[in-house]
This record gives sequence, structure tokens and C-alpha cells, in this order.
Amino acid sequence: MRSRILLGAAMVVALLGVTGIASAAPSGTQPYTCAGGDIPSGSYSSITVTGFCDVVPDAVINVVGNINVAPGALFDAQSAPSTITVGHNVTAAAGSLLGLGCQPFGYVPHAAHPCSAPGFEDGHSVITVNGNVTATDANTILLNGITVGMNVSLNGGGGDIPWALKNNTVGGNFTVSNVMPEWLGVLFSHIGGNLNLSNITATDPEDDGNAAVSVVVNTIGKNLNCQNLGPRLTGGAIPGEFNIVDHQTTGQCVGLLSGF
Repeated sequence: MRSRILLGAAMVVALLGVTGIASAAPSGTQPYTCAGGDIPSGSYSSITVTGFCDVVPDAVINVVGNINVAPGALFDAQSAPSTITVGHNVTAAAGSLLGLGCQPFGYVPHAAHPCSAPGFEDGHSVITVNGNVTATDANTILLNGITVGMNVSLNGGGGDIPWALKNNTVGGNFTVSNVMPEWLGVLFSHIGGNLNLSNITATDPEDDGNAAVSVVVNTIGKNLNCQNLGPRLTGGAIPGEFNIVDHQTTGQCVGLLSGF
């Protein structure tokens, strides 16, 4: 699992290597459009990502409104540590890549997602989205150690990079549906509402046709609903660890225990 996640991060960094010149840094709280390169520290009314963009290491970014990642664009805030606060929503459009959050091993009790920027491997992100995180037909979504005030909704898409969704705190519902990533894991997260997983097919070609969807040690305030997950569903690798569900567990996740 760890090697898959780190490979995914490395692939995102490789993609960023082809970006062009960074957009000019804005002033005040004006809208900011990044067509490529680094997004610097600052306060913005909104951010629109149209190219391959990342954040300056240890950047402090405040967005009054939304961050919108355009079709085919890439926003990488998971390779370098940063502090990002979004007043409203984060959206990712068709074919885009959205990466939020990195944490070193030892910073959190469970599997981490280390920053990969040289010299910042021990850093960590503090990313808060007060509204929703929504993706439609995205290529890749990586959410690691972020706080979302309302809902996470990821519908459609998938690609050659594993989707790591772990160590997150979500106030409302967390929904993933109709996606075909290499691997997908919802891991070690606290979800105030429902965790809804449906129509997820892992496609890892190196896993002997037995690629997995992993639902591991989440604390869920309402229901855990699972349908059509595969070709393999796992609760992790450590015996005795399991998901904590306050209300009902339905579908494939009924009785889901750790172990491959």
C-alpha cells in the first residue's frame, strides 16, 4: 500500500516537471488564475487552476471563496508542505489532478503521505476547506490529512495513479462513486455523516488481476454503505483493526474486518 501511494506522489511530481513559467503573484484579495508554476503565499478572493500548478513550500494561502481546478489541469498541494484555508469549496473538473496534503511518517498514528519536495520530506500540511470538496470525472484525487467542513463528493474518473484518501476529517458525508483508479483507499478518516462507496473498480495491472479497494479504520458518525467494489475489497492488514460505524453498515462492507 505504501509503495503504491508513494509512486502516485512521484508521478504527480514528474507531471509537474513539464510546467511552464509561473503566473505573476497577485496582490490583495483579487482572483488569481494559475496557468502553470508555483502559487505563492497570499490572500486571494479565489484561485482558478488552468495548467500544471503547485504551491511554494511552506506557503500560507488564504482563499476567501473557491479553488477551482479546470478540465485537464493539475493542482499539487501534496508534494510540498503548506497551510491553505479555503472559505468555500474546492472543485476538480474532468481529467484534472487534485492533490491536497502531505504528512511524514510518525506525524500521524497511521499510514502517512510524506511530502516529496526535496528538503521538505519532514514537513506537514495544514489544509482546511470550510465548504465542500467536489470532483467530477477527475483523473486523480489525493486527499491526505485535510479538514473539510461539509462534504466530499468524488464522482467518475480515474487513471493510472492510486487514489489515496486518508487521515482526513470530514464534517458531512464522504461519497465516492463510479471511478476506476489504479487503487483506491479510504483510510484512517473521521467522517461525521455517511461514508458512501459505490461502483469503484481498481485496475492495478501488477496485482495479478486482484486489485483492491481498501476501507481501513475509519470512524463514521452515521452509515457505511458499500456497493459494487472490487475486484477485491479489504479492511487493511492489521488484525483487530476495523471501521467504527455509529449507525448501520450495508452491502459489501457488512462485517468488513482487517486482513487481506
